[in-house]
Amino acid sequence: MNSAVSKTTAIPGKGGPYRVMVVDDSAIIRGFLCRYLSEDSEIEVVTTANNGAVALRQLQANDIEVVVLDIEMPEMDGLTALPRMIEMKPDLQVVMASTLTRKNAEVSLRAMQMGAVDYVPKPETARSVNASIDFRRELVDKVKAWASRRRKKRGEDLPKGANDPGAPGGGATTAGLAARTVSVSRPGASAPTTGFVTTRRPAAPVAVTSARRAEPVVAADPVGKAISLRKGSFRRPKVLAIGSSTGGPQALMKFFAGFKRAPGVPVLITQHMPATFTAILAEHLAQATGWKTQEAHDGQVLVPGEVYVAPGGRHMEVDMVDGKAQVRLTDEPPENFCRPAVDPLFRSLATAYGENVLAVILTGMGHDGLKGARELTRTGGTLLAQDEASSVVWGMPGAVATAGLCTEVLPVDKLGEAAATRLQGGFG
Repeated sequence: MNSAVSKTTAIPGKGGPYRVMVVDDSAIIRGFLCRYLSEDSEIEVVTTANNGAVALRQLQANDIEVVVLDIEMPEMDGLTALPRMIEMKPDLQVVMASTLTRKNAEVSLRAMQMGAVDYVPKPETARSVNASIDFRRELVDKVKAWASRRRKKRGEDLPKGANDPGAPGGGATTAGLAARTVSVSRPGASAPTTGFVTTRRPAAPVAVTSARRAEPVVAADPVGKAISLRKGSFRRPKVLAIGSSTGGPQALMKFFAGFKRAPGVPVLITQHMPATFTAILAEHLAQATGWKTQEAHDGQVLVPGEVYVAPGGRHMEVDMVDGKAQVRLTDEPPENFCRPAVDPLFRSLATAYGENVLAVILTGMGHDGLKGARELTRTGGTLLAQDEASSVVWGMPGAVATAGLCTEVLPVDKLGEAAATRLQGGFG
């Protein structure tokens, strides 16, 4: 029913492994999940449970940072247990684990509105769970990303020797950020502005004033690499493209909350999600914004003011056909381990729209979008990115920010306002 497997006796705040509880009614699935997580030296599976009621008792008895929570269980299911868990420990990071059915996709996204931070799409059988390398990698990566974020907020050390999943290239632990130099180059500045940070917590974002905007542009650098802000296009955008991954569903909601009216251009979103989940995401975005939002279909003509979400399992690109922009879905191999991926979308928009593209990179692991962003900026497009402090994982936005491709790097709640201003023809 439950077990406690300790590698070490982790002391909160002292840099021990991330402390995890696995909740699933299948003993076989629990075993696989525990094995995958425990094989990573930065994770300790403290205990397990076979239903929500047992999980609540275990949560009260153990110091847990992350819960991997099944949805369908006897006695008390995951959706019933979730709000009680969060009430017991408000900063608990709950990752939902569900099989790829429409019902479970809907429940998983509803759980995120109730306080869960993420989900992992669980293969349908024990055999497929054991065979899925992608599932294993996603499970471990997401547990570490959310546990890392929690510790940073609490000012606690990451596991000793751990790479920071929030860094563009990894390698920056909390302890390793004790003292570092952060350099930010501004458009028109003769030399970088330098600040010296001496703190055990990750350095606060560095606010600098852009030569093109009166408000501060936030730049942050977890690995000591300078962020250079570039001038964006002065042409009014004709399309808005958004790339996101880990933490993306919540970030998208916050991003669009910055719009006072519907954008007057087509909006294309590539969110790293499996099939079924992307259709549900489109429905949730439609409910939140009131805009027409749909999972994209091959060959459909883009309509200003409408939102198109790349379907899970297929890349979304845009072609110009007889002067009209059309969606093209492809089954080309994954890029950056992802399909859909951001890079194919950005590359196609660079060709189709040139300097009339406004692109945004939100929170996400890895560096998907970096190559496509280089092509976008080469053809004159404008790129905005989410800042480190508001990102769950600063991998994707950090990659484009530290590559000097961004015109603005902002908190997610300010990012929507900045994008809306540019779509209305405002640039400063």
